[in-house]
Amino acid sequence: MRIRNSNMSKLIEPSYQRRRLVMLLLWLPICAAMVFGQNSASIKMSVDATDAPRNMLHTTLTIPVKPGPLSLFYPKWIPGEHSPTGPINDMVGLKLSANGKSIPWTRDAVEMFAFSCEIPAGASELEIAFDDMSQPGTTMSARLARVKWNRVLVYPRGINSDAIRVDASIKLPSGWKFATALPVARERQNDVEFKEVSLTELVDSPLIAGANFRKLTLASAPLLHEMDIVADTPVALEVKPETLLGWQNLVKEANALFGARHYRSYRFLLTLSDVGGSEGLEHHESSEDGVGEKALSDPGQLIDLGDLLGHEYAHSWNGKYRRPADLTTPDFEQPMHGDLLWVYEGLTEYLGKVLPARSGLWAPENFRESIAAVAAEMDNQAGRKWRPLVDTATAVQFTYSSPRAWMNYRRRVDYYFEGLLLWMEADVIIRRQSQGKLSLDDFCHKFHGAPDTEPMVKTYTLDDIVNTLNSVTPYDWRGFLNERVSLVNQRAPLGGITNGGWKLVYEEKPNEDVKFNEQQRRFMNLAFSIGMIASTEGVVLDVNPELPAAKAGLAPGMKIVGVNGRAWSADAMHDAIAATRNTATPIELRVDNGSFQENHRVMYRGGERYPHLERDATKPDLLSEIIKPHGH
Repeated sequence: MRIRNSNMSKLIEPSYQRRRLVMLLLWLPICAAMVFGQNSASIKMSVDATDAPRNMLHTTLTIPVKPGPLSLFYPKWIPGEHSPTGPINDMVGLKLSANGKSIPWTRDAVEMFAFSCEIPAGASELEIAFDDMSQPGTTMSARLARVKWNRVLVYPRGINSDAIRVDASIKLPSGWKFATALPVARERQNDVEFKEVSLTELVDSPLIAGANFRKLTLASAPLLHEMDIVADTPVALEVKPETLLGWQNLVKEANALFGARHYRSYRFLLTLSDVGGSEGLEHHESSEDGVGEKALSDPGQLIDLGDLLGHEYAHSWNGKYRRPADLTTPDFEQPMHGDLLWVYEGLTEYLGKVLPARSGLWAPENFRESIAAVAAEMDNQAGRKWRPLVDTATAVQFTYSSPRAWMNYRRRVDYYFEGLLLWMEADVIIRRQSQGKLSLDDFCHKFHGAPDTEPMVKTYTLDDIVNTLNSVTPYDWRGFLNERVSLVNQRAPLGGITNGGWKLVYEEKPNEDVKFNEQQRRFMNLAFSIGMIASTEGVVLDVNPELPAAKAGLAPGMKIVGVNGRAWSADAMHDAIAATRNTATPIELRVDNGSFQENHRVMYRGGERYPHLERDATKPDLLSEIIKPHGH
């Protein structure tokens, strides 16, 4: 999904007692189901998506049952989201019936995703109906939809999702076409029936559909790889030849990086809409990639898309095939433990930037600018002084949804971005230790590679990571990881940059990543000068409590209405900061703070400052070696 002390000998990880408790909790519901004679189930599911343009799906489920009590569960812990994010509030109109008669149901008073009912004598099938009412701008638009099967089903509680078989079908709006990794049994006009699969595979195989559809083959042998695109307008589907070549190279580079595949075919499910919701979610045989309508024509959005595609595709190996044991659960009710997300997401974030650079979707400068932006952001986090990286992963249940305000002091999903820096440093260490003969590619070959398999999960622990790294290049990897992951550090791990032949510097020239965010995402990143992030409308989104904006009294939620006697504008703010390079005069800001207006004086000298990488000719240029093509 698209977040020191070197003599310590062991990275902090869950205790043995905790692991025993976790496994006991994971298996209790399954054991209970087995005791009562139910360790498997089947579901017939029919989804009516004809109201998708109204952000609505209708689902009907039929489940074989026996008379007596039955508990149903709505998926709560969604793979790839690492959190209890099942959209239970969007489930409406729930009705249960058997033999044509309504059956009352009761929601569990503690576990709100569970529903209990009593199956009457003589009933052999339970029919369940409800509607999924997606929030506007999340999964659908007037011309397209992303169908996430976990949103339109409930299942018998306490049964392993691998042991539940689902026979699914969907009715699409007239004229819409679709794509999914699910195997199709038959297709008639707008009705599609799929082959029976496990509940695990169903939830792992979303569907996209739309009025404007295009399918591009990226590779046909030895396995099929497709780019399936739905868009709000036909013109948005136009793909430049160099973009198509870059996507084809992305497949080649990823397969060269890992050395094996763990899918039967692969589909990039790309949706292009400004109102259908952004998305980046990994699956074994596909990825959900939701971006803006003009992503294939706008240069900045196209670069951003390269990052997204590289990240989600790499997840097929790192996250889906190889998965932390504490993130691997037998159903969608058991909690996931995120302490190794700096591997699951951090390594993927690194590879997700290496792959587009190797495939030609990015120029080398795009890679360096992206790395510089990440390094500067992580190095300027006030929260570094109290919160170790591992805690941002352990607390994943609320780090994803933590508010934007005071994020610099809080830290958020830093296991993505600081994890990137950690794994780039590991890559550089391997290259230096082996005199250029080995790299992190060799780790990926050993850890994620041969033999080829169909979709499966191979779990790992910290020991597996350390042992595999040592098998590539002997080093104090446990101490290295402990220092960067489990201890509070004043500075970000910049060794991959400094030992890779580059330096992190700050200049007046805008960083390309930072500039893209201001143009496309409508916020100004002034974090490296006055220590503030603001919307282009002047609302303060965050401040670094140690830098001039916060010391002047500014805080998230305030709205700047005047700059040095002028009305607020992004240009006025940029001009005021730039002028400080030649004067000691403070920046005068007029601010709305609720119903009050205040004046704030920002004491700052230094002009505009943005991060870049500068070549250090005293060391070999390993970063350029890292992004050289390998598979084409």
